Amino acid sequence: MTTENLRSPVLGRQFGLLWTGQSVSNVGDKVTIFVVPTVMILLLHASAFQVGLVAMAQYLAIPLLSLVAGMLVDRWDLRGTLIACDVIRCLTIALVPVAYWAGFLSVPLLFAVVAVVNATSVFFNVGYTATIASIVEPEGRVKAYARLETSRTTSEVVGPAVGSILYAGLGVASLLVDAASFLFSAGTIRSMRPYGGGAGKLHSMWARLKRGVVLNWSDPVLRATLIGTLLANVGGPIYVTVMPMLAYRGLGLSVGTMGVVMSAAAVVAVAGTFLAQRVSRAITAARMMPLSIFLHSFVGLGILLAPRLPSAVVLAATLGAYGFFMVWYNVSTAAVRQARVPAADQAVSHAAFRTITWGVIPLSVFVGGVLVSWFNRDVSILAATRITMVVGTLIGTFFAWPPLVPVHGMLEREKAAAPVAEPAEVGATA
Repeated sequence: MTTENLRSPVLGRQFGLLWTGQSVSNVGDKVTIFVVPTVMILLLHASAFQVGLVAMAQYLAIPLLSLVAGMLVDRWDLRGTLIACDVIRCLTIALVPVAYWAGFLSVPLLFAVVAVVNATSVFFNVGYTATIASIVEPEGRVKAYARLETSRTTSEVVGPAVGSILYAGLGVASLLVDAASFLFSAGTIRSMRPYGGGAGKLHSMWARLKRGVVLNWSDPVLRATLIGTLLANVGGPIYVTVMPMLAYRGLGLSVGTMGVVMSAAAVVAVAGTFLAQRVSRAITAARMMPLSIFLHSFVGLGILLAPRLPSAVVLAATLGAYGFFMVWYNVSTAAVRQARVPAADQAVSHAAFRTITWGVIPLSVFVGGVLVSWFNRDVSILAATRITMVVGTLIGTFFAWPPLVPVHGMLEREKAAAPVAEPAEVGATA
């Protein structure tokens, strides 16, 4: 792929509008991710079990709705679907500050809000993947996903800092920033030219569902990325969910300090986006996958250095390295998978992949809350959260990377075998 093929003209105005809207919405999302557990712990005085329960709601719709979303979005107008999802999420998030002002904000209501937003996001994300395949030429998709990953990690720099500042000044009303960001995203998508959708109407829903699952399992490369990501998602969500409990109650950090910690960590993660493509070119994306997921999990053990060393510094360094290598994994996995999934099958393939690999997350975050509560019966909250987070990150350290190791060999064998086939044989095989 030449340098010319990677320049922005290949992506075009359509992608620019989509990317701009999502970049703003990502910042709003990070504000909500920061504010919701903060509100639960500091205002509603929620237990570790309740925090884990609401965190579970953030992922609950993925195993329940992803396959259905893939089939339906495959039949719907893509632009209209994304706009509707943004409007629904805007209204749902705005309900939280309204409930607080009216005096009926509660943990069950937060659970419902998070669950609805997540359910809508499932449809949005499936449609978003199909949209990129519709508006970006194949040679520009790697760059498109690299830009999206840069936006996501950049939002993790800005989001927590903005969240902590907004929460200090506005309290629960800071969630209105996320609500407004969804409206902004809807506006940018509305400004795009109609770009199609509905191709799935040509086939039965069952056939399209089966197609998505078969694609992910029959292709050995896609199957390896599916298994590796699934195992990573067994332990990683436990680690991330328990982090606010460790910071606020175990280490006694303030909201402002935690915002600075998360932003500093995200700066390191952003650096990962700039290095990811260089490392991928040097060692190939296939080799980068197992290396990055191993390092991502292993560096999580850095939390054990707190509070022996300054807690804020330890968390910032640990979470920074944690996100840095996660960016490497996301970029390398996207590059490998994008090359093997036909554009017409993006929606159903992505839906099946998300269902399987993210389907375990609700259980993982629930287990994280239960483990903290169980350990806390015999040890301090600091010890209970540390033990739980170590369990979570060791799962990825030992089990997530081995299924990904053979991928490089698979791709190399395919590359070596391709020139050997005669033209007639190639035609017959095709």
